[in-house]
Parts: sequence; C-alpha cells; structure tokens
Amino acid sequence: MTGTWFRIILRLIFLILLQGLIVNRLDLWQGYMLPWVYIFGILMLPFETPRWLTLFIAFGTGLMIDLFTNTAGVHTGASTLLGFVQPLVLRTLAPREGYENGQTPTIQDLGLGWYITFAATLTLVHHVTLFFLELWRFTPFFTTLGKALLSALATLVMLVLGQYLIFKPDRRRK
Repeated sequence: MTGTWFRIILRLIFLILLQGLIVNRLDLWQGYMLPWVYIFGILMLPFETPRWLTLFIAFGTGLMIDLFTNTAGVHTGASTLLGFVQPLVLRTLAPREGYENGQTPTIQDLGLGWYITFAATLTLVHHVTLFFLELWRFTPFFTTLGKALLSALATLVMLVLGQYLIFKPDRRRK
C-alpha cells in the first residue's frame, strides 16, 4: 500500500509541474481551449481513498496550481469541489456488483465508456466552476460556457491519452 501512495504522490507532483511549466504555455485556439491536466491526479485516486483525504489532496493540488498560475484561489475552489463531487459520481456509476478492492478508475479496469462518462462529468464540473470563478460574474455567460466546454473537451482528450500512455492493457478484461 505504501508503494501505491508513493506513486500517487509522484503522479501528483509530475502533473502539477507538467501543468505549471508546459501545459499553461499552450495557446490552443486563441486561448479558448485551456487543458487542465492536473485534475488527472485527483481523478486517479483509488476507490478506497477516504473522502477527507480526497478533499485534502484536491485542495492541495488546486492550491499548488494557484501558486503556479498566480490566480486567487480559483483552482483551489474548483479542485475542492471536484474532490467533493467525485465520490458521488463514483457511487452513481458503480457497477451492480460494486468496485473491487484495489481497483482504480482506469479504462483498463472499467472500460472506455465508463471512464469517459466518469471523467467527462467531473471535468465539466471542474471546468465550469473554474471558468465562472475566474470571471466572477455571469455576464458573458455563453462565451464563458463555450470556453469551459472546449477546455473540458481538450482536457478529456488528454486524460484518455494519458490513460493509454501510462497504464498497461489488462489481459483479464474481455
């Protein structure tokens, strides 16, 4: 179990550095697509992670991104909401027989359809919250919503690619 948490911490550090040093400098479609790949670390927490720990990790990850991007807590707020909603989404999407011990939210363990539903739901929650907190008003509602949706799409594509790059195919799954 110690090895698992060591990998999780290394993954979070890598994703925060990747986001802060590389991805934040991408200019996709004149700033309308802003992938936030650091949420991958929050989404990949094991199913057995206690809720308080999920919230703590989400809060800390968002805080680190806020420090990198010099934003006044918008990532902390959006990430904490993501950590709060994640167990609810997991419960909603749980298979009839439940999740197995040691299982993680990966394409290899639960399939592409399940993962896209899971990741898209949580990515939309995070991005809509993030972009409206960043703007701090609802005035250009459709522009902000469009930016959030395009960014969520870019993030989702990167999350799925990350799944295929990091995790080995499961030979047990049929």
